[in-house]
Amino acid sequence: MCYINFLFSVQASALWSLSYYSSPLLICYLYRKGYICSSKLIPVSQYVGTVLVCLLGVACLRGEKNLRCYDFDFSLSSILLKLSKAGVSLLKPEPRLRGAADSVLNSVRTLPCHIISFLIAHSFGRRMLYPGSVGLLQKAMRPMLLQGQARLIEEFDGQRNKLVACDGNDIDTMFVDRRRDGGQNGQTLVICCEGNAGFYEVGCMNTPLEGGYSVLGWNHPGFGGSTGVPFPQNEANAMDVVIQFAIHKLGFQLTDIVVYAWSIGGFTASWAVMSYPEIQSVVLDASFDDLLPLALKVMPDSWRPLVQHTVRQYMNLNNAEQLLKYQGPVLLIRRTRDEIITTTGPEDVMSNRGNDLLLKLLQFRYPKIMTDEGVRVVRQWLGSSNPLEEASVYSGYEVDDDWCVSVLQSYQADRDVLFPWSVGEDMTLEGRRQLALFLARKYMRNFETTHCTPLPASEFHSPWRL
Repeated sequence: MCYINFLFSVQASALWSLSYYSSPLLICYLYRKGYICSSKLIPVSQYVGTVLVCLLGVACLRGEKNLRCYDFDFSLSSILLKLSKAGVSLLKPEPRLRGAADSVLNSVRTLPCHIISFLIAHSFGRRMLYPGSVGLLQKAMRPMLLQGQARLIEEFDGQRNKLVACDGNDIDTMFVDRRRDGGQNGQTLVICCEGNAGFYEVGCMNTPLEGGYSVLGWNHPGFGGSTGVPFPQNEANAMDVVIQFAIHKLGFQLTDIVVYAWSIGGFTASWAVMSYPEIQSVVLDASFDDLLPLALKVMPDSWRPLVQHTVRQYMNLNNAEQLLKYQGPVLLIRRTRDEIITTTGPEDVMSNRGNDLLLKLLQFRYPKIMTDEGVRVVRQWLGSSNPLEEASVYSGYEVDDDWCVSVLQSYQADRDVLFPWSVGEDMTLEGRRQLALFLARKYMRNFETTHCTPLPASEFHSPWRL
């Protein structure tokens, strides 16, 4: 009976959406045919009113029963932490310096662009970027999500909690505690950040679970049991309350926490390690450096200025910029047949924006190694079409792993300094090439598959550290 009710609600939602968006055309048609007049509207309105009253009564009778079929009273598990109501801080684009007169004139001239950008971002733009926030998609996935939720609770003794972020949004979370199991991995908490159509019930949370870790999953604002909309500020606010919950309620230290993200989840993951630098490490799977190149890929060229303004103003997912603020261990997982974060197509592995994320990270941390020649050899390694070719490039430059480790450890021991390092400053070209390839292979691992393939537990590793 619950399944039938669910199908009825999905069909009703689809019919309502179709009616809502087609209503202007329907009204125009009826007007042209002469149906919109008092003599014809009064009898019709009586029938419509009767139908609406009946539907309202049915909805009231079925509503509570439907909710009981699929979920428990989520409001009973609310956890409110003491957080600043101002919201957490985000990195902002550098403002251009202008005179007062120029600034006012420019504001007036760009006002139409600001208005259009706002409308785009708050209508189809946000829904294109986070399709998982669309109600119809969530209703279609509802049975799958409930099945996944039941599995987490029944098989893994998962604990579901609602957290209240500083902006007032409810954040739906699921925690699986493995600390009593006795395994080493269970002492580490993996906080999972899902993709733009991902939910903790069926998402990347399953990968560290299979590896025996304690895991904390959460849903984006507007996804599943979470409220709000997934704009960058709300996303960061949500991530902040999740971390605070892990520390103050679950009892984990920041040094016990690994942040694991898939795809667009790289934004909240990179924000987390930027804002909480003591976090043990971060693993970014199938993620990108910046949203803008990917947004430009799917929009017409004539829209370029508008897309740039909209992304930077309302959807500035600047993963690389945030990741550079973090000093700890990082692992990037690149899907070699990724069809989502490539700017040309899955067959062109060099257009994968994960490459740009790696290069920006290495260039910041090791600028003396990642000179033009260092970048060139790393790009050659990144362009390998298969593991055999990748190994051929690596061996072709005769990389000595033991020598590379000794050089880096010696530099670290002599100077207890933060990144960027000046290691490689007085080194031969051959030595810098070796170090560049060694570091690239330590910071990035390839996974021979497409964007949406679940990551096996065997591919989930702790990031490399000296």
